[in-house]
Formats: sequence, C-alpha cells, structure tokens
Amino acid sequence: MTQGVQAQINALTETGDAVILYEDGQWAYVEEPDELDTILVNDQPFFKDETATFLVKSKKIDKGIWINPKEWNFERKNISEAAEFSFTKKGSEIYAIFIAEKIEIPVETLGNIALINARNASPSAKVVKEEYRKVNGVDVLMMQISATIQGIEFRYFGYYCSSEKGSLQLLSWTFENSFIDSEAEMAAFLNGLVTIIE
Repeated sequence: MTQGVQAQINALTETGDAVILYEDGQWAYVEEPDELDTILVNDQPFFKDETATFLVKSKKIDKGIWINPKEWNFERKNISEAAEFSFTKKGSEIYAIFIAEKIEIPVETLGNIALINARNASPSAKVVKEEYRKVNGVDVLMMQISATIQGIEFRYFGYYCSSEKGSLQLLSWTFENSFIDSEAEMAAFLNGLVTIIE
C-alpha cells in the first residue's frame, strides 16, 4: 500500500478543486488550481553517471538503480518501512529511498501522493519544480518539493514512474540550505534509474 494516504480526509471545494483536510484544521490543494496541466517536458535525455558501477535491483518490479558504491551506502528498508531500499551519501547529509509497488499507478497520481505525504508532515509543502524526463530510456515525472518539518527546511528531489510491471518512487532529500551544493550529486544518483531486462 502506498505510504501516507490514509492520514487525511480528501474533499472537494464548491468549485470542484480537490483538497486535503488535516486533523489540525489546516487544508491544502491536492493540485494547485493554477498548476493543473502545466507540467513541461524536458527533451534532454538523462543517463547514468560513469562512476555508477553497482546495480541495486528491486525484487518487486523491473527497476533498479546504478550507484557509485564508493560514494553511497544502501540497505533494505531502515529509513522508511515503505521503502525497499534506503541510501545515504557518504560524508554528507543526502538521503534517498526506493519505494517499489507491484501495482501500476498513474505517474501523476504518484506525484500527487508524494505531495500529499509531504503536506502530511508540512502543510505548507509546495512543488518547486516538476517536469517529465527520459532517464536511461525510462519515462519519469521529476518533482522537487520544499517542506518545513518541525522548523527544519528540507528539499525533496524525486523521480516517479509506472508501468504494467509496477510503480516506483525514487526520492532523495537534504536540508534546504544544502540543496544548491547537493543538487548535482542528487541528480547523478537519481539518474542511475534503469529498467531491468531479464
């Protein structure tokens, strides 16, 4: 089951906009009305880094991620029960999780779920950037979300994809004040995403 979608009430406004009602009385749009249907397509292809020499394979779906084992540690679960794998960039404050599910979920829905999960922790969470990309031949939705949790500002940078073989949320994050310096490393990690053909 997808993480975090039971912790709020989904409702519609009188103008038909989908909103989330939180237990503390706050609410947020599922999609901001002015952001609907405005996701751009980035035509630049993205490829794995040459230093990513170790393939971490999902046991649930036909996806995996190439990582540089000299720079990244990984293990099953740990950070999140929903994650098949969790990753930590050595000597930094960059983290990531690989959430695979055997069900096909529309990629736009995965993006909405990511935003809902962020807003469960931080009602003011917002999408900073989103676009469609092709990564090693895989069509993904890229999203960056900023959120403040217990007074700490975070930036989430993730890839979301889905097919008849299953769905994937590949999510990295760091502190907002570290993001500019960390963005290239986070992108290099995410760009290790591949389809496993066996």
